[in-house]
Amino acid sequence: MNEAKNGLKTPVTQLKSVGKVRAEALMRLGAETIGDLIGLYPRAYENRGDIKLLSETVNGEKSALCLTVATQPKKALIRRGMSLLKFRAYDESGTAEIIYFNQDFLADKFALGNTFRFYGKVERKKMPSGKDVFSLSSPVAEPIRESISELAPLVPIYPLSPPLNQNLMGKLISESLTYLRGDAASDFLDDDIKMRNGLAGRAFALRTIHAPLSMRELEAAKKRLIFEEFFFFSLGTAFAGRRQRPTGGAVICAENDISDLASALPYDLTGAQKRVIEEIKTDLASGTPMSRLVCGDVGCGKTVVAAAAMLIAVRSGKQAALMAPTEILATQHYGDLEKLFSSLGIKTALLCGSTPRAEKRRIYEALAECDPEKRIDIVIGTHALISDGVKFSSLGLVVNDEQHKFGVRQRSALGEKGENVHMLVMSATPIPRSLALTLYGDLDLSVIDEMPPGRQRVDTFAVDEGYRERLIAFIRKLTGEGGQVYVVCPAVEEREAEEVEDAVEGDIFMSEISTGEAFSLCFEEKNSQPELKSAVKYAEELAERLSDKKIAFVHGKMKPAEKDSVMQSFAAGEIDVLVSTTVIEVGVNVPNACLMIVENAERFGLSQLHQLRGRVGRGSRKSYCVLVSDSKSERARERLETMRKTYDGFTIAEKDLSMRGPGDFVGKNGGAVRQSGALRFRLADMLLDGELFSLAMSEAKMLLDSDPTLEAHGALLHEINELFDIDANH
Repeated sequence: MNEAKNGLKTPVTQLKSVGKVRAEALMRLGAETIGDLIGLYPRAYENRGDIKLLSETVNGEKSALCLTVATQPKKALIRRGMSLLKFRAYDESGTAEIIYFNQDFLADKFALGNTFRFYGKVERKKMPSGKDVFSLSSPVAEPIRESISELAPLVPIYPLSPPLNQNLMGKLISESLTYLRGDAASDFLDDDIKMRNGLAGRAFALRTIHAPLSMRELEAAKKRLIFEEFFFFSLGTAFAGRRQRPTGGAVICAENDISDLASALPYDLTGAQKRVIEEIKTDLASGTPMSRLVCGDVGCGKTVVAAAAMLIAVRSGKQAALMAPTEILATQHYGDLEKLFSSLGIKTALLCGSTPRAEKRRIYEALAECDPEKRIDIVIGTHALISDGVKFSSLGLVVNDEQHKFGVRQRSALGEKGENVHMLVMSATPIPRSLALTLYGDLDLSVIDEMPPGRQRVDTFAVDEGYRERLIAFIRKLTGEGGQVYVVCPAVEEREAEEVEDAVEGDIFMSEISTGEAFSLCFEEKNSQPELKSAVKYAEELAERLSDKKIAFVHGKMKPAEKDSVMQSFAAGEIDVLVSTTVIEVGVNVPNACLMIVENAERFGLSQLHQLRGRVGRGSRKSYCVLVSDSKSERARERLETMRKTYDGFTIAEKDLSMRGPGDFVGKNGGAVRQSGALRFRLADMLLDGELFSLAMSEAKMLLDSDPTLEAHGALLHEINELFDIDANH
């Protein structure tokens, strides 16, 4: 292979048919290089190899058929701008009418007597005579020249961006695959790792994921690529943690009497809170910078633990900073903590993007002030804390709340405003210990596994669409009593929902294929995937049904200021029903919120559902969570039943891990790690195989134990440095 074709870093513009417009479309999909394009794995596969006779088809379902053209195609003008092309084709069991709209140019393709493999939705009607009449509208048609075996049995379906279409994407990826070198030259895994785990070569896997010749080959390719993603993730996280973590030089924070803080609280600390605070005290007094993750369920009291850590830092002569992912959450923390700290004589400030310029200048000056009597002791804010204007005179502790919303780089950026700063990060996602140690290999782990007394249980119900009218009535009743309601939908707009639905009927969903599972289980029946609810459309429907109520919607595609404005209005009680995507998974406390309705609940993981449920039941009102799903899937029903019966976040997390793997904790965007570099969970986020994750984690540990610097694995070291944004000279 020539030198031009030996690197995956080649820009996609080097492909023959990619100009400026197509390059921009590919960039929107995240594909700037040949390697990126090869990494755009199919979102589904059409099983065109399962050939049926017309007599075997089911009305309304997609099928693959081997039919011979029986009549000359005829063109007809239905109305201005709309033409029709139709002909008949047959197999041994019957004849079907084939129809194409506005595609007159296809007339010459379907010559009389030629045989094609058609793939599309079959309409089947029973005539009064008892005879079945078949028709296909705009099916995909592939000519059969010698035998059906010459055609690919599994046809990939790719994510698209206009003006790209499936045919063009297939051609572009096919050309990109010519840039792949042989297995040995392009493989990052040692032969012994592949042999121990029964893994295919990397080049084979990449070619096969795009053009599988059989289910068995596809399974082998997916197993290899999933393992590789888990392996890189496990290895990179642990390697980055070892490289970036200092071993000394931190200020010793030994003024750790927090009895006055505990006395100021309206409740007693739980045993779990006391245990975690003791772990933090030990870290702060060690002289080595603390790097600790505090993990606990919603409402377990993580903020009070963070307050204790900040108090110790301030009383030891240092400043502390708490960074939250949203302005509304930062404001909530400030409202809770400012009263507590001011009663203890500690000065606090709130710094967000919307903070007035004059107030920002005042805060900047007070943070940089060397005189302890004049400076701000604790600052609470958003990403505004890591802006260039923020300088601390003596930063000693950084707290990151909802840390999975921040990347490794963002997490460390605030700490770099001091010298050998102590770091405390908090997550409201209960994570199984084995998984947490891998996801956050650069952090020590503390678990708050005990809830404060008096925390109310949110009654949980799983219902289908038959309960819709009762749900509407329930919303009306609760809002009439002064309560507020969340409604969570899986899609933002109707168009987004339709894009997902387009791939359902008769196709193999990537998210349903699990390594080691029979592929026959991967075909979703049409009726097992209910129609997706979209937040925007459903908000409009509710506004019509509940015209006397204030309805609003919020989603991740909105501008941050617009989103925060809606959330603040909801928190202030100005909105009765908030229709949302999972953007409210981490949000402000709304004591009046007493009902959480999750539409298409089968589309969410258990841990995500548990997080959503945690948005209600935060006040004195009796609260409820209703999971709505018409899914016929046994797996979906099992998950919803788990939610109905189980309320402990860590039990749910363990169940989620066993059923789905680590994707719910890592997130669709690869969580914190993907934000820190180029690592992307393209398959592992959906093909969630816990056993494979464990194998990859074990292999990564073995490799790092035998070669801590990865000096003997140069190509792998280079890849890890790039994926995790590690300075190779560090």
